[in-house]
Amino acid sequence: MSVLRLEHVTKRFGGLVAVNDLSFTVEERSIHALIGPNGSGKSTSINMINGSFQATSGKIYFNDQDITTMSMHKIARAGMGRTFQNLKLFHSMTALENVMLGGQLHTKVGFGRFVVDPFKTRREEEELREKALGIMKSIGIEKYADRNVANLPYGRQKMTELARTLMIDPSLILLDEPAAGLNPSERAEFVEIIKQVYESGKDILLIEHNMDIIMNISHRITVINHGAKIAEGEPAEIQNNPDVIRAYLGDRYKIGM
Repeated sequence: MSVLRLEHVTKRFGGLVAVNDLSFTVEERSIHALIGPNGSGKSTSINMINGSFQATSGKIYFNDQDITTMSMHKIARAGMGRTFQNLKLFHSMTALENVMLGGQLHTKVGFGRFVVDPFKTRREEEELREKALGIMKSIGIEKYADRNVANLPYGRQKMTELARTLMIDPSLILLDEPAAGLNPSERAEFVEIIKQVYESGKDILLIEHNMDIIMNISHRITVINHGAKIAEGEPAEIQNNPDVIRAYLGDRYKIGM
């Protein structure tokens, strides 16, 4: 069964076709990679999937629900989380506070409720805090909880954003360039975290330029170029696909030659 399905999705910005008739399916219990050269339409595709952009035409289904015109807020409530290539953390807040913000989607905290019942509001905040600390501990960043996020190493900031995404209890997580800007040891650590998140029951759609990561953790890969799909298959198929080698990978990724 599929967790995500794109059917003939196109996105135009004026006269520019950023994504052209794109179709692919993310199966349940999988890590699916979306790859391609810079400017190929990967980020635009992710932005349509999570509701940041509206598709010009075509359909997008999440758990068989049509989300093509749904808002980001509603898509997140339906169980889709996302991290960003350019981190969207609040640098004036601690790492824990940033993670707790991810859980606000499922709370009823608001000024009106605080006035009526401040005790329940405080209790809900404490539940958020406990949940956030539990998630941070599960991915090894609990010791940074009270540190200002702006003062954390970049790799720890990326993990903080992932922890915040996990606060909404997503069934599908969109990871946009999770290894970008990380050194080799940080990349290796983050790959293990991604595997751990997947093994906890989350499905993953991954955009990443580091092909060593893609080939090692992906179950299936979709390749796009100039906004259109040029190949799809398991890593071994993609590594030897002549169209992919010519457009993106280069000869050094061929195997079995």
